[in-house]
Amino acid sequence: MPADLAVIGLGHHGLPLAQAAAAAGIDTIGYDTDPRSVAELAAGRSPVDGSLTVPEIRRMLSGGFRPTANPAELGRVRTAVLCAPTPLGPDHALDLTAVTDAARALAARLRPHTTVLLESPVPPGTTEGLLRDLLEAGSGLRAGRDFHLAYSPGRLDPGSRTHGFAGTPKVIGGLTPACTEAAAAFYGRLTDKVVRARGPREAETVKLLETNFRHVNIALVNEMAVLCHELGVDLWDVIRCAETKPFGFQAFRPGPGVGGHGVPVDTVGAHRPLRLVELAGQVNERMPQYVVQRAATLLNEHGKSARGARILLLGITYKPDLPDRQGSPADEIARRLMDLGAAVSYHDPHVPDWRVRELPVPRADSLYEAAAHADLTVLLQHHRTYDLQGLAVKAQLLLDTRGATPTGTAHRL
Repeated sequence: MPADLAVIGLGHHGLPLAQAAAAAGIDTIGYDTDPRSVAELAAGRSPVDGSLTVPEIRRMLSGGFRPTANPAELGRVRTAVLCAPTPLGPDHALDLTAVTDAARALAARLRPHTTVLLESPVPPGTTEGLLRDLLEAGSGLRAGRDFHLAYSPGRLDPGSRTHGFAGTPKVIGGLTPACTEAAAAFYGRLTDKVVRARGPREAETVKLLETNFRHVNIALVNEMAVLCHELGVDLWDVIRCAETKPFGFQAFRPGPGVGGHGVPVDTVGAHRPLRLVELAGQVNERMPQYVVQRAATLLNEHGKSARGARILLLGITYKPDLPDRQGSPADEIARRLMDLGAAVSYHDPHVPDWRVRELPVPRADSLYEAAAHADLTVLLQHHRTYDLQGLAVKAQLLLDTRGATPTGTAHRL
C-alpha cells in the first residue's frame, strides 16, 4: 500500500517526526532494521528511550501509522526521511554506518520524483557526497534531476512541553533550488516556519554549530562550578543574577556530566580539529569524577569514609522526566563510587532496573526511607516527582548536582 512518507530509523529522532507527520494527516510508514523494535511499536508499546508514550504510539497507530521492517515498503513513498543514528566512533568522528545502510536500502527501491531528506547528524558534505553517491549508484537515478535531495538538521528537544515540532523552525538545504523547495513543501506541512539555507553543507553545519554551542557553554559553567566551590561563591545565585541581563548572555547550568544523543564533534573528516570543542569535551568528561570527589569529601567531613558508605543516587537518566539513559553520567559515577568501596543504590521513577558492570544495582522502593538510611544521597537528575524540600529533611547528607534544592537545604555542586 503506497504511503506519502517513510521515516527510516525509528529512534529518539525518527519517531517524533513520524508522530508529527501522522498528526498532520500524512500517510506515514516507519522503517527500521530491528524487527523486535518494530513489533513492539506495532503492538502499541512505548520504546525503551521513552521518546513517545504508550498513548501517543496508540494514537499514531489508530491514525494509520505503520511500522515495518520490510524494505520493499520504501519503494512506494513520495518522501523518505533518513533518521539513522550516528554515534561517535572510537576515533571521535561520527559513525555513518547506519546512514550508509539506510541509504542503500532506499537506493535499491528509489523511484523518480521522490524527495529524499537526511536529518541524522553528519559531517558537512555528507549529503552531496556520500549520500548522493549511494543513492545514485543504487538507483541509476540522478539527484537534482530525477529525485530531490536535501538536508535538514534534527532539532527536537525530547520531552519538552514548550518546544514542539510545529513551533520549532526547520532549516533546509537542498542540492538544487528545486530540491530546497520540495523539502520546504514537505516540512511546511509540519512546522510553522521553514528556514532555507544556501545548500546542504550550510544546513549540515547548523547542526554541528548548535550541538557544539551547547557543549562548550556547559563546559564553561561546569568549570565555573568548580571555581565557585573553591571560592565559597554560590554559582546558582550568580547565574540567577546574570540571566537578568537582556542581551549578550544565555543561562546554562552545571551538572554531573553531559548526556543525550547530541554528541560534540571536535573533528570533521581530515580538517583541523575544533580546539575549543575538544577542550570542552575534556572538561565535561571530568565532571563525574569531580562529583565522586565531592561525595568522598563530604563523607570525610562528616566523619565517614567512602569505603563501606551507603550512597543513594537519585535520578539516573540524562534528562528529567524521561527514561532515556543515553550518555547519562550516572553509570560512571556509580562505577567510581563502587571502586572506592561504597555500597551504591538508586532511585528513579522512570528506570525499574539498572545494571552497572553487568551487576544489578539495588533499587530503593521507598525514597524517604532510603534517603534516611543512606550515609549520603546524591541528586543526579531532578525529576518532577521529587519533593526536594522533604527529601532534604529526611536525608542524612544530600549533595545536589543540579542546584534544584531550596537554598541552604543541601550541599550544591
